[in-house]
Amino acid sequence: MFIGHFAVGLAAKKVAPKVSLGTLLLSVQLVDLMWPVLLLLGWEHVRIAPGITPFTPLDFYDYPISHSLVTMLGWSLAFALVYYLLKRYPIGAWVLAVGVFSHWILDFITHRPDMPIAPGSATYVGLGLWNSIPGTLIVEVAMFIGAVWLYARSTTAKDKTGTYAFWGLIAFLVLSYIASIVSPPPPNETALAWGALTMWLFIPWAYWIDRHRAMKK
Repeated sequence: MFIGHFAVGLAAKKVAPKVSLGTLLLSVQLVDLMWPVLLLLGWEHVRIAPGITPFTPLDFYDYPISHSLVTMLGWSLAFALVYYLLKRYPIGAWVLAVGVFSHWILDFITHRPDMPIAPGSATYVGLGLWNSIPGTLIVEVAMFIGAVWLYARSTTAKDKTGTYAFWGLIAFLVLSYIASIVSPPPPNETALAWGALTMWLFIPWAYWIDRHRAMKK
């Protein structure tokens, strides 16, 4: 799941209008932004295994810090608490907690049974939507289109930057998604990690968008 996670962040703006789009996208992508750092540190691991699922060649066999159910709950609460202490916006804090945890729910739906319940646990879960390329595309693209429509309908550009920056981000996400599908597998874990770090670019981009758009009255 890639643009599906971003879909949750875009849609959440309607529920928590005072939260910056940058913060919303940071919440839904938090663990995937942490993950490449943990790979480079050698604290988590992944294998390049073409054919392991029809949709992705990645074997996520060791990522309990970022993606286990228990740690995801911890990241959700920690992220929401920090936000609440800084902003004192209860609705925003709750929405961000849900945003962080939504990542586990969506990954649970898409991944094969490779998601650990807790660090050290021998129980792994996953419904395996990635075993169906058409099913994955239908679910994820439908989520993204719906979220983009909701965000565009709920906000308005203050200036030309608000229009071009937003639709530029949407276009870049779509192109990145297509590239992730049609590109050959990365040569190794290190190259994958460095490539995944580029996702951090979407966060300041979203903060920039938020400064140039406003909620419709």
